[in-house]
Amino acid sequence: RGSREGGMEGLIPLVNRLQDAFAALGQNCLLDLPQIAVVGGQSAGKSSVLENCVSRDFLPRGSGIVTRRPLVLQLITAKTEYAEFLHCKGKKFTDFDEVRQEIEVETDRVTGVNKGISSVPINLRIYSPHVLSLTLIDLPGITKVPVGDQPPDIEQQIRDMIMQFISRENCLILAVTPANTDLANSDALKLAKEVDPQGLRTIGVITKLDLMDDGTDAREILENKLLPLRRGYVGVVNRSQKDIDGKKDIKAALLAERKFFLSHPAYRHMADRMGTPYLQKVLNQQLTNHIRDTLPAFRSKLQNQLLSIEHEVEVYKNFRPEDPTRKTKALLQMVQQFSVDFEKRIEGSGDQVDTLELSGGAKINRIFHERFPFELVKMEFNEKELRREISYAIKNIHGIRTGLFTPDMAFEAIVKKQIVKLKGPCLKSVDLVMQELINTVKKCTKKLATYPRLCEETERIVAGYIREREEKTKDQVLLLIDIQVSYINTNHEDFIGFANAQQRSSQVNKSAVGNQVIRKGWLTINNIGIMKGGSKEYWFVLTAESLSWYKDDEEKEKKYMLPLDNLKVRDVEKSFMSSKHIFALFNTEQRNVYKDYRFLELACDSQEEVDSWKASLLRAGVYPDKSSVSSITENDENGQADNFSMDPQLERQVETIRNLVDSYMSIINKCIRDLIPKTIMHLMINNVKEFINAELLAHLYSSEDQNTLMEESAEQAQRRDEMLRMYQALKEALAIIGDISTSTVSTPAPPPVDDSWLQQARRSPPPSPSTQRRPTLSNPPTRPLSGRGPAPAIPSPGPLSGAPPVPFRPGPLPQFPSGGEALGGPPQVPSRPTRAPPSVPSNLQPVESSP
Repeated sequence: RGSREGGMEGLIPLVNRLQDAFAALGQNCLLDLPQIAVVGGQSAGKSSVLENCVSRDFLPRGSGIVTRRPLVLQLITAKTEYAEFLHCKGKKFTDFDEVRQEIEVETDRVTGVNKGISSVPINLRIYSPHVLSLTLIDLPGITKVPVGDQPPDIEQQIRDMIMQFISRENCLILAVTPANTDLANSDALKLAKEVDPQGLRTIGVITKLDLMDDGTDAREILENKLLPLRRGYVGVVNRSQKDIDGKKDIKAALLAERKFFLSHPAYRHMADRMGTPYLQKVLNQQLTNHIRDTLPAFRSKLQNQLLSIEHEVEVYKNFRPEDPTRKTKALLQMVQQFSVDFEKRIEGSGDQVDTLELSGGAKINRIFHERFPFELVKMEFNEKELRREISYAIKNIHGIRTGLFTPDMAFEAIVKKQIVKLKGPCLKSVDLVMQELINTVKKCTKKLATYPRLCEETERIVAGYIREREEKTKDQVLLLIDIQVSYINTNHEDFIGFANAQQRSSQVNKSAVGNQVIRKGWLTINNIGIMKGGSKEYWFVLTAESLSWYKDDEEKEKKYMLPLDNLKVRDVEKSFMSSKHIFALFNTEQRNVYKDYRFLELACDSQEEVDSWKASLLRAGVYPDKSSVSSITENDENGQADNFSMDPQLERQVETIRNLVDSYMSIINKCIRDLIPKTIMHLMINNVKEFINAELLAHLYSSEDQNTLMEESAEQAQRRDEMLRMYQALKEALAIIGDISTSTVSTPAPPPVDDSWLQQARRSPPPSPSTQRRPTLSNPPTRPLSGRGPAPAIPSPGPLSGAPPVPFRPGPLPQFPSGGEALGGPPQVPSRPTRAPPSVPSNLQPVESSP
């Protein structure tokens, strides 16, 4: 191939097409091409190899340690060519000589001028139309002996720095070794082996082939025979310092390199697999493989996007904004859709079920059956206050005389006063339902957002109608209360009457419910002191008779059972230290509720949970109490005499009327609890549904003309255009990916090779390949051959690889290392020649010598 043909330019248009397709979608093309790092000893020619890879001349050169900080070089495909440093933001370099000077200055700034090194990288970006979007890393050379300002542990520091970059899975390693040094001692290859044991991302690069001693060559290494690597070796010839000083450009250097390989007798048969262009081709294959591997994920991502917008795009394809028939049809559809949505949200089975909070019909149901009954009981009268009122009523009715009988009028006066108090909770429940209906309307109109005027008008008309119905419903509710006040029916079948008034049981509510389980759930007991274990969470079970708590929800280990007799609930102020919401149970007879605690404080995570527990306790007959702890205590101590300073007869009369009021109010409460939800349902909710179904369209037509109502929002028009554009871009990107999949050829990884020499290299390095004289065997023998002269110095496999070569002539045995005994003594000298290994050509068979 020609020098440029194998280069990365072949990949650039391919990647550019992908990036253009993604740019049209407003996304980044996440190809994430691999980084390429050069690793090698000092002055091995790493920077030159890197420069040749990108065909640009911009890195500092010289003898000794030149690269003293890692250079992270990001190549970015762009229309114009310039460079930028991260430490000089905003400054663009167009002259690459200036780039080199800036690298030198920035290196000296951090490391000093006397050979110091630093692991702080220099970040350089090069924008160019001739590059792929890659990251190249130029790393300091591995050195053993500190010089100048270098620290004593310079070798370890550089090693750690290199490992930091090459241990990433996404990094190709160019292990650079000069040909005029011993390859078996190559630190670059050892480091690469540590992080890439399979050898899939390591490419051996042999530099300085032109500087080998006369009569020596690296042919066996480059043929991957002597010290094999999975991806083999590529030989390159870089410019000499003299060439660099003489400003020899890269193109000329590449031609000189090509000429060297074609004219050298040891390399001419493999010249096509040598040189910088071939190295570029190998890298190119790696990058192409990477692109092919990432394409399937891209394709499925794009296809998912395409499917998600396909339905919407179908609607938009035939869209004509100004068509009047379209507007009429859209208006009818929108109103119909709004009506269906509203109905579904109220009746349930909505197409978009809210899983985060109660809304619509579910919330109204909660208002009817939890919130409203709770509000009714919450305005429960203060016991002592009520008794005082009854006693005053009896006294005032008797006037100056002392009455012998309990007067009816006292009962009626008190009952009427209590019934009127019910207006507050009833009106509050109408307000809550009205608010929820308006919220539901707002949620339903979100689907009309395409047409802002229609959305606004629909919301205005329906909300106006709901408020209108609210007034009528409130009038009806007040009428119901007034009806109850107008006639006190003491002949009601559930009314206990005067005869039974004194034997009234306080357990009326409970007998009806039986001992069924009302509620279960987790609660925290909040007021246990730290000394006794502190706040703890328990599993609570509430029945009509008792409140029990267990260690957990398996209900095996019961901690306590609390009877509900004489219990009441009260609110507790939330502590600023705690996020919990608290309520407390206490005994109305001033007894301890639990062990030596006067109160049992229970905590929940939300106020809604507290309200829900209170409503459940209410069903079990545990009523809320308005008074705080202090007021109970004060009344107990100071108010006793004032409240109950009456004669026994009056006391009996008060008790009788108190029981009668209780009985009658329970009848009224039951009636109101049943009637108010029905009234709200009939006058508000059903009425609003009918209005939306039958009259909303007429109101919309009379409010504004159709064209104004059906004007599209600017956002919607923009969204439609974007959708259509995105649809086209997605289809195009998928087509490009299809092309690339078929046009790029994946290169399979070469088979694994026996690279065990890399492990052995630490124990006993084989001699340098530069000592191999030509002519050499095309394959090295794998054991010593019989014949005159010393056996070739080639590492023999097996446990004896550390032993020196066996001399042919008998003589004194060589000295073995101290561990020789463990090796089983010196090897025996073969008395007869064995047949030559199959790898040795027949014309080089060893001649049998006489014994």
